[in-house]
Amino acid sequence: MYTQGLNEQTGRPVAAEATEDEARLRAFQARIDAEEKIEPKDWMPDAYRQTLIRQISQHAHSEIVGMLPEGNWITRAPSLMRKSILIAKVQDEGGHGAYLYSAAETLGVSRAELIDQLLSGRAKYSSIFNYPTLSWADVGAIGWLVDGAAIMNQIPLCRCSYGPYARAMIRICKEESFHQRQGYDIMLKLARGTAAQRRMAQDALDRWWWPSLMMFGPPDAASMHTAHSVRWKIKRFTNDELRQKFVDFTVPQAKFLGLNVPDPALRWDAEAGMHRYGEIDWTEFNQVLKGHGPCNRERLAERRAAHEDGRWVREAAAAHAAKHGARAAA
Repeated sequence: MYTQGLNEQTGRPVAAEATEDEARLRAFQARIDAEEKIEPKDWMPDAYRQTLIRQISQHAHSEIVGMLPEGNWITRAPSLMRKSILIAKVQDEGGHGAYLYSAAETLGVSRAELIDQLLSGRAKYSSIFNYPTLSWADVGAIGWLVDGAAIMNQIPLCRCSYGPYARAMIRICKEESFHQRQGYDIMLKLARGTAAQRRMAQDALDRWWWPSLMMFGPPDAASMHTAHSVRWKIKRFTNDELRQKFVDFTVPQAKFLGLNVPDPALRWDAEAGMHRYGEIDWTEFNQVLKGHGPCNRERLAERRAAHEDGRWVREAAAAHAAKHGARAAA
């Protein structure tokens, strides 16, 4: 197993351990600075390990919970083609969660423990998935904005210093790019459709714009983890840097669609070469994270029900494995 021996005690005196740890920390940071990949059996500071477990597990939880808002529209998609595309997308999200749980397991934590943290409400997932999908246009807005923000955040993770996470992100990002394009295609069709369809597209943009900006996390000044994550090259950009990239990339797309970004303060700063945007309502962000968003209870209730419904599959798989293990040992 990858995790064997990761937490072995040396039995050396505390002073010797402290000196050795200082040397290890310097050597570890030197590897990070040299762009070397850290692998599961390599020594790493516990803070690095815990930061990765927190980030990767929250990412995995977000992929799994993220299946719910769009899965709700599979039976109501407007055409067979749209239905098949949406089914493929939702299946992709489930696969992404599986890749990421596997990556987290290489850090010495079990998938069962991580899922228990999600179902008990002790673990966080992206605040964006606690908003309702009220119309078909919301499926387009999620693909365009939410997956667009995910791509902006996740492409740098392909260069994450932790090898298993970086490798998992390569395939995930390829699939997320498909998700973003299908979402934008939905918005394009609606924006070029009837007056009612254009209103539907604008309404979806109005409701999803600000939650999408919140996806990148709190401002850098209020982020507890950004500095360490950037120093260890878990992240390559800060929350605010990624948010700015997203705004600059997405505003021209909205203009092409003929839709209005719901931000009266939005303007182009030619001197700085970037868009200036209005203040984000961080009170709303914090309330959603605390479990008081529009769909927090609904999302967790659905995940708990799905987990319970799948209990017989897990028990059957365990029994099958035990049966074959007993045969092999006989």
